[in-house]
Amino acid sequence: MTSVERLRRITDAVRESGRSSVAELAALTGASEMTVRRDLEVLAEQGVLERYRGGARSLLLRGEEPPFVLRAQEGQEAKARIAAEVAGLIADGESVVVDSGTTCLEVARALHGRRLTVMPLSLHAANALTDAPPLTLLLPGGRPRAGELALTGPLTLASLAALRFDTAVLGCCGLTAADGLTAYDLDDAAVKRAAIASSRRVVAVAEAAKFSRTALAFVAPAAALHVVVTDRAAPDDETEALAGAGVTVRTV
Repeated sequence: MTSVERLRRITDAVRESGRSSVAELAALTGASEMTVRRDLEVLAEQGVLERYRGGARSLLLRGEEPPFVLRAQEGQEAKARIAAEVAGLIADGESVVVDSGTTCLEVARALHGRRLTVMPLSLHAANALTDAPPLTLLLPGGRPRAGELALTGPLTLASLAALRFDTAVLGCCGLTAADGLTAYDLDDAAVKRAAIASSRRVVAVAEAAKFSRTALAFVAPAAALHVVVTDRAAPDDETEALAGAGVTVRTV
């Protein structure tokens, strides 16, 4: 088990049970108690859990998304393949709005140095696109969420409403044909809806795991998406249902 897998396993276990002892987590992961204690310190620094003597209690609600720093290390190869496919769908000269999230950050990196006009909706993506001529970088207003650095609030919504984009690249917390595109955060969902309203084409990026989730905040029905780019592990029943709703599904 890699360190990333171990951190995810510990996060999920503590969140499901509410609290777990170091001994329980060591047995679960097969790691030494010393290693588990170090992992708990890392997760405590990220605000995932709170340490107490001999164990830890979760600070995440069951419906909350794990922190950005933890998600950013998961499935990097699949995210890079998805990002490369999305970059191939975008023609030089287009104006593009790029959503927040770890997969969209990979998309931003894949667009670096292209002849495009790009508005990123997170400070992580904005940083990835600096010093990238001939790309023209537009920065929205807004309030960055801690850790995620996604831009939200009335200034972000006003920035999106003032522009019209060729393509919106959206991330998601959950995606199903029945429940559509969903997000954990209400403010984030509002920003995604504004990006859809300001764009001629909507491309959603979703690793296979996203098809098994429906998050709290509804963003848009599946029919509002033009293209979904996912990886080969995506469930066939969901990709077929999306195709039946008129969505072009590309698996990489």
